[in-house]
Amino acid sequence: MSGKKDIVLIAGPTASGKSAAALALARAHGGVIINADSMQVYAELSILTARPGADDLTAAEHRLYGGVRASQPFSAALWAERAVEEIKASHARGKLAIVAGGTGLYFHVLMHGLSPVPPVPEDVRAAARRLRAELGAERFFAALAAEDAEAASRLNPNDTQRVVRAYEVAKGTGKPLSEWQKVKGTPLIDMARALAVVIEPDRAWLTRRIEARFDAMMAAGALEEVRAFAALSPQPEWPALRALGVRPLMDHLAGEVSLEEAVARAKAETRAYAKRQMTW
Repeated sequence: MSGKKDIVLIAGPTASGKSAAALALARAHGGVIINADSMQVYAELSILTARPGADDLTAAEHRLYGGVRASQPFSAALWAERAVEEIKASHARGKLAIVAGGTGLYFHVLMHGLSPVPPVPEDVRAAARRLRAELGAERFFAALAAEDAEAASRLNPNDTQRVVRAYEVAKGTGKPLSEWQKVKGTPLIDMARALAVVIEPDRAWLTRRIEARFDAMMAAGALEEVRAFAALSPQPEWPALRALGVRPLMDHLAGEVSLEEAVARAKAETRAYAKRQMTW
């Protein structure tokens, strides 16, 4: 495939049909589908994250789906390293590499590279995690704002992983993460060889699809999946807690809200997330 487009990037909001488009392309051109969804990497959440099913996995090769335990640290940098390996492996076999997903940061890293943030000493990282546990979300977020107001302005206080990361970088390097992120990295793929496709569906259609898909997830066993996940005693820093629908269903299982209210909240947060994705 030398000199041709041998990488396809398929991005778009949740429930927009990215997986179906990637599968159709893979079947037509003998491609390998590489996951670019930060929640679909987790082994414990196949239903709620809409991971490809058995039929899809049989129809085409899929990579980087469900191979990470929810308790394992995982980052855009680790994903990018593995994605590049899979792209190279696909090309070595003469296969089209199809990178599909809805995590904008993952595509940004592939196309623009990582900012050169130095490694943070482990004792600093451990101290940051301890402080987060001691102070709680709001007070720790205030501590971050004192160190890196720009990073804090872009983060949610309850996004434990990213908030702790920003704090530890500021403390461990002496320079705010927001400043490091302004330093350009080196692209990880040759964009001259890539075709980028962004799916932008009609919003009313997407809303209906989100509602119907979540109902289908519930019918397929999403509540039991979350019950099993909750039994693992997930810690606040586990990124998998951000998977759409997890927290509302966990609240229901804890007796805090009705199932009807939990489902309504899950659909609402999915619609809000899709809107942010389309803005990106």
